[in-house]
Amino acid sequence: MIRKATEDDVLKIMEIIKSTVKEMKGYNNTQWDENYPRDIDFFNDIKNEDLYVEEIEKSIKGFVCINYVEPNEYKDLNWSSNEKCMVIHRMAVDCNFRNKGVGKKLISFAEELAKENNIKYIKTDTYSINTKMNSLFLKCGLKLIGEMSFLGKEKPFYCYDKILY
Repeated sequence: MIRKATEDDVLKIMEIIKSTVKEMKGYNNTQWDENYPRDIDFFNDIKNEDLYVEEIEKSIKGFVCINYVEPNEYKDLNWSSNEKCMVIHRMAVDCNFRNKGVGKKLISFAEELAKENNIKYIKTDTYSINTKMNSLFLKCGLKLIGEMSFLGKEKPFYCYDKILY
């Protein structure tokens, strides 16, 4: 069941972050580290009512932040549409629950949330060497539209979008 996150969820979210960062380091992916994302990022997401968790049997298996905030770096890209969109940020699945459909469910939820808000279009991005997230976006029908420099990282971020209807 996907629901809005509460402050009580942040401890588990940070456990997922810690294990995800460790895994990322294993294949030299520096998209996330000890400095980002931090608990304050998730508390702010909760305050803004933008953070959602996938909870199965009273345990959080994944999370996603969904809002209308586009990074400034998005402005120079050739997106599929200029319409108002929803943007997927800060998404992860508990390492113990990968390949069980949780990521796909979170992206499907983002699409449905957009439709419920009369938004026909979603955008997102991820580090170019984040092979797992890049693969998930493509499996979910998002289209690679370009790349950008972001957060001072060495390699580019890949940007994706999807017109929903």
